[in-house]
Amino acid sequence: MPVTILAIESSCDETAASVCVDGRILSNYIATQKVHEKYGGVVPELASRAHLQNIVPVVDLALKESGCSMQSLDAIAFTQAPGLIGSLLVGAQFAKSMALALDKPLIAVHHMQAHVLANLIPDDKPDFPFLCLTVSGGHTQIVLCTSPTTMKVIGETIDDAAGEAFDKTAKLLGLPYPGGPLIDKYAANGNPNRFAFPEPQIAGLNFSFSGLKTSILYFLQNAGSSNVFKEAFTATAEEKQRFIDENLADICASVQHRIISILINKVKKAAKETGIKDICIAGGVSANSGLRKALKETGDKMGWRTFIPAFEYCTDNAAMIAITAYYKFLQNDFVSLNISPSPRAAFDM
Repeated sequence: MPVTILAIESSCDETAASVCVDGRILSNYIATQKVHEKYGGVVPELASRAHLQNIVPVVDLALKESGCSMQSLDAIAFTQAPGLIGSLLVGAQFAKSMALALDKPLIAVHHMQAHVLANLIPDDKPDFPFLCLTVSGGHTQIVLCTSPTTMKVIGETIDDAAGEAFDKTAKLLGLPYPGGPLIDKYAANGNPNRFAFPEPQIAGLNFSFSGLKTSILYFLQNAGSSNVFKEAFTATAEEKQRFIDENLADICASVQHRIISILINKVKKAAKETGIKDICIAGGVSANSGLRKALKETGDKMGWRTFIPAFEYCTDNAAMIAITAYYKFLQNDFVSLNISPSPRAAFDM
């Protein structure tokens, strides 16, 4: 008998629902919240309210697009952690209510595990074991995956995430929210070698981006002066803005080049240490065109098989929750209605 699962994602500011049958995605509907743009970031209370407004129509559209009825569902899945607690609560309570009303089992999914398993959605899948570079606004990790339900974080950021470095840079440049995609856009027309930014020397497979963020801050405050750490900051606000306006593409390209080199160099180290040649990327920052290109080019040189999810499966979406829930369903990994969402949760499993 086919296994039909409805999945709900509400960890941050995307209300999403997806239906999959035997691991094949039939629908993947996402409602994006525009209300946060004028605040320069996600406002948790507004996100929760928007989820309440969006979740019923989003689930309804996902079911209609899939051609499946509520009665045909075999399980209901939802994002249990991590995320904004108010947002998680909306999705969790809705999923639990549906499971109770339909007398269907409930599946709790870890958001970061789902990002990794987005690589199992296409027909062209990596073989186990594989390595996955998971990069988002809140996480930067290298994950060793030995099965759909067995993963281990072998490298992670010790301070800030790569996505934070993109977002902070965008804010310093005066770009509107969300700024990460705009850096990618401007970088396409810039010289990545115009400005040099430091690469942190962190032992092992861990990452660090706080020092890079600080160097970018000082660089812009001093309007690009090479004597950032030797002289007092003398650039006026007008000089700083003129420097940014005249060099925006090159600044974006140079910053992006450094962030990507930090990521790729650690992946190369992980691949060498583990001997694994199936390499994937996941998470919102995996939509960055520079990172996608760099992984492919590095993979060709190193003899890797590289796997890059379609754009719709990179940012927060319910299809990745659905594919993860499918593999959990096969192992009868269900939860009770007493389960609570959590803003933080361990990832290794």
